[in-house]
Amino acid sequence: QELVKLLHKALEAAQQEKRVSSMYLTAAEDKDRLELVRHKVRQIADLTSRLEALEQEKKELEQILTLRDSHIQELKEHVQLLMEKNHAKQEVIMTLTEQMARELSDPLRESNTITVETLYKQQEEIEHLKDDIDAYKTQNQFLNSEIHQVTRLWTRVAENEKALLMKCACLQARNCQMESKYLTVLRKLQEALPGLPNSYTELVKKLIQEALQWDVKEEAEEGFNLNPVSEYDEYGFMTVPDYEIEDWKLLAKIQALEIKSNKLRSQEIVEKPLRDRWNSIGELHPSAELKSLIRSGIPVEHRQRVWRWMVSQHCSPAPGHYQRLLEQSRSTEHPACRQIELDLPRTLTNNKHFSSPTSQLIPKLRRVLLAFSWHNPAIGYCQGLNRLAAVALLVLEDEESAFWCLVYIVENLMPVDYYSDTLITSQVDQRVFKDFLSEKLPRLMAHFEHYQIDVSLITFNWFLVAFVDSLVSDILLRVWDAFLYEGTKVIFRYALAIFKYNEEEILRIHDSVEIYQYLRFFTRMIMDGRKLMNIAFNDLNPFPMKLLRNRRSMHREELEAELCELEQIKAAYVKERAEQGP
Repeated sequence: QELVKLLHKALEAAQQEKRVSSMYLTAAEDKDRLELVRHKVRQIADLTSRLEALEQEKKELEQILTLRDSHIQELKEHVQLLMEKNHAKQEVIMTLTEQMARELSDPLRESNTITVETLYKQQEEIEHLKDDIDAYKTQNQFLNSEIHQVTRLWTRVAENEKALLMKCACLQARNCQMESKYLTVLRKLQEALPGLPNSYTELVKKLIQEALQWDVKEEAEEGFNLNPVSEYDEYGFMTVPDYEIEDWKLLAKIQALEIKSNKLRSQEIVEKPLRDRWNSIGELHPSAELKSLIRSGIPVEHRQRVWRWMVSQHCSPAPGHYQRLLEQSRSTEHPACRQIELDLPRTLTNNKHFSSPTSQLIPKLRRVLLAFSWHNPAIGYCQGLNRLAAVALLVLEDEESAFWCLVYIVENLMPVDYYSDTLITSQVDQRVFKDFLSEKLPRLMAHFEHYQIDVSLITFNWFLVAFVDSLVSDILLRVWDAFLYEGTKVIFRYALAIFKYNEEEILRIHDSVEIYQYLRFFTRMIMDGRKLMNIAFNDLNPFPMKLLRNRRSMHREELEAELCELEQIKAAYVKERAEQGP
């Protein structure tokens, strides 16, 4: 019945919200729209007061629960004392009984040593002890009944607390959605500012300023927060993007609210069962179940262990090899040293562990990159390796483990020549990706061709650094979980999924410049990692590895033929210039 009531309330709220949205869309004047915005603000204040009331109720229940627990403990101690006393009296009875039996078995001794009065007293004492035993048994039954009742009360309170927590989580998620919609309305008004009267313009600017001053940290200071969104996540990435453009600051707030709303909604339904499944796994072995779990995302507490296992499965660290490489880098300066130093300050600028030259992980990253440059002279150093090594350092923490993870990615997961001077295999993958885009999303590819959009300008970096600096950190690390287990096919899957996720938005844009501007930051607008994962691994099936290998082989032959032709044209041109003289 309570569930039905909640569903009725949710339905009424949804209908009310639909009516308000219709009123907003059909409002003839901007004044009416602003009045609707104020109404939304009042609704948010009402939801906030309801949250505070629930918080107070939760605190009172916790106090009652604490008192119950202390009472149960006292009763248990009292029962233990009674049982010890009962046991002692039973031992006395047994001793006296044995003594009486021995004396009665010897009539001569009985007549000599025990008088009738002594025997009577002993029997009387035995009767008293039996009465005490019966009394203690009755008292023990009563105490057991009390303990059972208190236990039932405690269970009921615990269930009520869990229900209240879930209810609070739903309310907080709904509150975040309401605030997000309110900020979205403000953003729409912000875009329409040039067409508004001066009085409305000032009011909208004031509302936007107030919204920007709100900070998610204030909620934590208020005391009750089920799943707070702090300034940084577990790995040091900023949870709220720091956009330099003033108009995008409101967008950053909307993103923070969407992240929090998604976490609150998925906490009990998705994340907890998934974490329980991971907790039940002991030693890791390749299997279909493990593959499915890794695709769903590895919990933070298990990620380091699983990543180490995945690297060790394909890349056996040689003892002392990393230390020898460090010695070599200290004794001899590598040609790539200068480029590495230039790239260090540009690595993961949205992460507190790399945002400053004095950050603690910068020296570790420098050593890892220098060691790899000596380890693989054919590549040395390529821009993009700094981002791969940085993510490995954040998760694995130990720099030698991060070095072997980088070796595993470059030499095992990625095809040969992916990070060579010509980046020939990277170029091949862009052509393969365009083929897949035409097959899986034909409408979108036709749209790009109509407006002469070269998607490789956007996607080349996705493939080179496995989406680092493109996706929000939570989704990025889930992509890396599957990427380290399955290989580069995962990058193709997620690249296609990103375009599928935003396909309708892109199709609504009919200007090439605007399309490029949207593609520059649209990956940062993806907040629902579960939806993106479902698109990548379900909606895009089938996706056979054999097809990927065949396409790579075909396009590599074509590209090598084109490069060879260019070299011939270049040689002919140089020869012609030489013959013409200065």
